[in-house]
Amino acid sequence: MTEFINPSLVPKRKLITGEEIPCIGMGTFGSDRFSPDQVAQAVAGAIRCGYRMFDCASVYGNEALIGRVFEQALAEGVVQRDELFITSKVWNDMHGKGDVLLSCAKSLQDLQLDYIDAYFVHWPFPNYHAPGCDGDSRNPDSKPFSVERFMETWRQMERLYDLGLVRHIGMSSMTIPKLEAVLPLCRIKPTVIEMELHPCFQQQALFDYVIAHNIQPIGFCPIGSPTRPQRDMTPDDVADIEVPEVVEVAKAHRIHPAVVCLKWAVQRGQIPIPFSVHENEYVSNLRCTTEDPLTDAEMDSLRNAERDCRLIKGQVFLWPGASDWHDLWDEDGVIVE
Repeated sequence: MTEFINPSLVPKRKLITGEEIPCIGMGTFGSDRFSPDQVAQAVAGAIRCGYRMFDCASVYGNEALIGRVFEQALAEGVVQRDELFITSKVWNDMHGKGDVLLSCAKSLQDLQLDYIDAYFVHWPFPNYHAPGCDGDSRNPDSKPFSVERFMETWRQMERLYDLGLVRHIGMSSMTIPKLEAVLPLCRIKPTVIEMELHPCFQQQALFDYVIAHNIQPIGFCPIGSPTRPQRDMTPDDVADIEVPEVVEVAKAHRIHPAVVCLKWAVQRGQIPIPFSVHENEYVSNLRCTTEDPLTDAEMDSLRNAERDCRLIKGQVFLWPGASDWHDLWDEDGVIVE
């Protein structure tokens, strides 16, 4: 029988709107390693064990199956709709006027919802690649970041909010230069932002920037994403659960290093969205937010785990003439069209 963790015991984060949401969610990206059915079954188990936040996306290819899980859980009274915080994202090939609305409508239909709690621009440019493509794949139609194109997409995000189809709108995989370019132009500011965050990639400057702008960071790859797609792995990658700073804290608490990564994330202030199809793991991920916190000294020591190791480099989105994946992240200055 699935262990139940009372959702009221899970710490909350308060958004700029005043709404409180769970300090941890469950991701639903199967990383090309797990089937849509496996992911949907994990979501079903997670709801029953006490998860109330789920991070979805159209490109993951599993929203229809997850929607059936939501429908059944709501019908059986396992959870009420207002207890759930469900997110989704518009994929790169649906940017621009009209397509964003169509994308959201499809996600609403697949997830069997009347509204989505938070809807994100998945990547800040419309550079498309086929799901599961090789890491060396390049689309000749890809282009550098464009403020004008991004804002055309964001205006449609704002329209979704005006229509009541989404309750919050957000951005993902942004940089400070990109945010500085678009935030002053937003009629409705993002409430949330998704960014890669784990002990070996803390993005302190970007983290501080979004907090200063009253945007709640949601961290993907919170334990270093050991099951991420092979195309996203490079020889220089560092495994967070193996670095000495994390291992030392894990030994002190007699817990798995992955749990240390999640405790660190929650206590730092971001919302981690770990994914697992294994019940013992996703139950442990949720339970760890309710017990045995890390000490201030341990939190300080984990700052030294920083290795500036970006795992999701996004190289499949590069445009013709780009140097390498660093161009996507404005490391040599923002590159715009």
